[in-house]
Amino acid sequence: MTKRFAGTLRMFEFLGGTSALAYQSLVEGLRRPIYLSLIIEQIYLIGLKSLPLIVIVSVSTGMVMALQFGVGLEKFGGKLYVPKIVSLSIVRELGPVFASLMMAARVGAGITSEIGSMKVTQQIDAIRALGTSPIKKIVIPRIVACLVSVPIICVIANAVGIAGGLVVGSTDLGLDPHFYLQKVLATISIADYVSGLGKTVFFALFISLPACFYGLRVRGGTQGVGQATTRSVVTASILIMVGDFFLTKAFLVIERWFS
Repeated sequence: MTKRFAGTLRMFEFLGGTSALAYQSLVEGLRRPIYLSLIIEQIYLIGLKSLPLIVIVSVSTGMVMALQFGVGLEKFGGKLYVPKIVSLSIVRELGPVFASLMMAARVGAGITSEIGSMKVTQQIDAIRALGTSPIKKIVIPRIVACLVSVPIICVIANAVGIAGGLVVGSTDLGLDPHFYLQKVLATISIADYVSGLGKTVFFALFISLPACFYGLRVRGGTQGVGQATTRSVVTASILIMVGDFFLTKAFLVIERWFS
């Protein structure tokens, strides 16, 4: 009973803490000064540095999907539907979700460990002593960088994943590359792309807010940094997977309203 109560208490503490952090970041983000150089630096570290990992994961996902669907549908004479299935699955679901999960593993862990190390070594207290807000110099640049980088990374992941499926479709499944590309362009609509990209805005918050929250609450030296990093990655991954379901339903309802 005590453990269950403690788990519930930690959940409400996390929800309240991240909500307060998001509100404080929004309020202070609208005030001057704006540390543009710090934001650009974080976009480079979060976005550009993550690109090789995202490209490898995305191209592998597209190739595996094309191969599996091709072999499975070939038994029923449905191999020609592989371009539609692969492209639609990547653009609406797998591209945004897999890219965000990889970003949560790499970026979320990095943000938490970096802020946690600053907390342990009292650098955050030194920033406050100098009359500067740690939220403006530490939290806001990382949140804004995630909001900029994750959608761009998602666009690249979609393109690379579809390209990987195209390679397998033309080499292993015997599909004509022009036919494959034509089917992809005919299948994917603007609504499909908007649905996938719209999720990445929320996924960026699911990655950055827990990472900053756990980093700022590190206690207990280096051991606390490791524990906070683990919690950050696990929490972000759960939020992405659970949030994807509800966001998918929400975007489907919105599409029906406008159709």
